[in-house]
Amino acid sequence: MLIAENLTKKYGDYVALNKLNLTIKQGEIFALLGQNGAGKTTTINLFLGFIEPTGGELKINNISVIENASKTKEYVAYIPETVMLYPNLSGLENLKFFSSLAGFKYSSGELTYFLSKAGLQLKAHDQNLGGYSKGMRQKVGIAIAIAKRAKVLLLDEPTSGLDPKASNEFSQILKELSADGTAILMATHDIFRAREVATHIGIMKQGNLVTVIEADKISANELENLYLQTV
Repeated sequence: MLIAENLTKKYGDYVALNKLNLTIKQGEIFALLGQNGAGKTTTINLFLGFIEPTGGELKINNISVIENASKTKEYVAYIPETVMLYPNLSGLENLKFFSSLAGFKYSSGELTYFLSKAGLQLKAHDQNLGGYSKGMRQKVGIAIAIAKRAKVLLLDEPTSGLDPKASNEFSQILKELSADGTAILMATHDIFRAREVATHIGIMKQGNLVTVIEADKISANELENLYLQTV
């Protein structure tokens, strides 16, 4: 579970995030929409402990990120717009390495299972990442999250630059992780994918969470119109 209570981040007089209140339960996918500078990435970075809040509180699995960031990171997996992996290692080797950093040791069969569950074709498991597409790299990132047994998944523009097929595959994987109980927070510009994959959608403007809606209560066209009216 992710909780933000009056979460605020200021840089001098500039308010990057203004008193955000947000709860994401296990199995929910919350998509944050908004223009550049709206506060989406700031929210992600605060939950990751990359930056410190100016005010408010945030918790992961009811543990304060402010007081115990190292502990909360045990429950979190993060997939940025560009997944940083080792290009000279295979998908399997990258997964083995990053799993070991998180304290997990798996057999080759288990690693293969995680990559396959993330949607990576078997023939690609032993290929170096230097030849991977962005979509394939994203799948290795998902496999790392699965291997890490992450309770929370944080995503920053995960479908940016993906072709429609890869983007659709990624959405299906997120739905499967959600069904397994993972709480997912996704910052995105992709209104269509947000409507397709999320359980809840929030629209941000100038550091404020302006509106929150249940995804199944609004059509894609209605969401687009609401977004354009809001931002």
